[in-house]
Amino acid sequence: MTTVANNSLRCVQVLNVALHEILEARPEVILIGEDLDDPYGGAFKVSKGLSTSFPDQVLCTPISESAIFGIACGLSLRGFRPMVEVMFGDFLTLGLDQIINHISPFQDTCKGRTQMPLVVRIPMGGGRGYGPTHSKSLETLLLGVPNILVAVASQYHDLSAMLKAAVASDTPVFFIENKQMYAQFNERHVKGWLNMFQCREGQGPFPSITLSPVRFEPAMWTIATYGGSAPLAIRAARSLMLEHEIPCEVVIVGSLQPLDSTSVKESVHRTGALITLEEGVPIAGFGAELVSKLMPSVWGKLREAPRRIGALPVSLPAAPSLEQHVLPNWGDVMDAVLSKPGRWSAFND
Repeated sequence: MTTVANNSLRCVQVLNVALHEILEARPEVILIGEDLDDPYGGAFKVSKGLSTSFPDQVLCTPISESAIFGIACGLSLRGFRPMVEVMFGDFLTLGLDQIINHISPFQDTCKGRTQMPLVVRIPMGGGRGYGPTHSKSLETLLLGVPNILVAVASQYHDLSAMLKAAVASDTPVFFIENKQMYAQFNERHVKGWLNMFQCREGQGPFPSITLSPVRFEPAMWTIATYGGSAPLAIRAARSLMLEHEIPCEVVIVGSLQPLDSTSVKESVHRTGALITLEEGVPIAGFGAELVSKLMPSVWGKLREAPRRIGALPVSLPAAPSLEQHVLPNWGDVMDAVLSKPGRWSAFND
């Protein structure tokens, strides 16, 4: 699948344009959140200009995540398609009661006679020095919650198409946006190539992207990741190929719930070895679930035990040097491939 590149725009611009197009085309979409009104336009400026252009579709609320999610539930049941903007992913915890006890069970308790179309956009991740209460990656909290979708955007995905697909879904969609991604260019593949990697993009509204440095001939490792960790995986794969002549495929997963493991499984069948990379703590997270899901189909093809990489299980410091120590980096992936002692061994021994 080839797409037109949009490499001249940063991700925050692409998302902002997509939101303008969505609100113009769909008057039933109501954007809800804190500090959305211009000139502020949201904490990361993704919503800039929307309150001016669509004053009847932007609802700027007091600081109360539980109320925001509750209002979204009510609007959805009344025929609207609300979109919640959570200011920081850490604040998702304040809305978990509404998510788990209201948004999730509505379709089941009503025996399928009603739907709950809504989108929750959530900026996740660290790397910006915001400290322990504004830097978490809490996707794990949403895994296993019934009747929701968890989509994860990266700077290599078609962000506009993904966001529009989320709005079109009749199932609640939690749309994860990494904070560091906003400032990066939306680097799309051109004619099946992304830099030195040949690229394959999966099907569906939230596709996975697979990159190969050897034209999808058998490689040595599969590096499975998502969101803001994707650039780290790509940098590691590039260095491993150019400096050590170790070809590694990178699979950038687009859906965590349900977990899209198809592209990863296909890659592991070519490589026989798997590394998972996530920004959050990997205990009971993306890597653990992916490895568990893949084992029945890839067990006999593995020449190495899967290796998981993630953040250290501590609160994220604000000091840049300490934050870098806690968060995973591309060197950790290289250590795992080269079997050097490092962060990866802490979660795999």
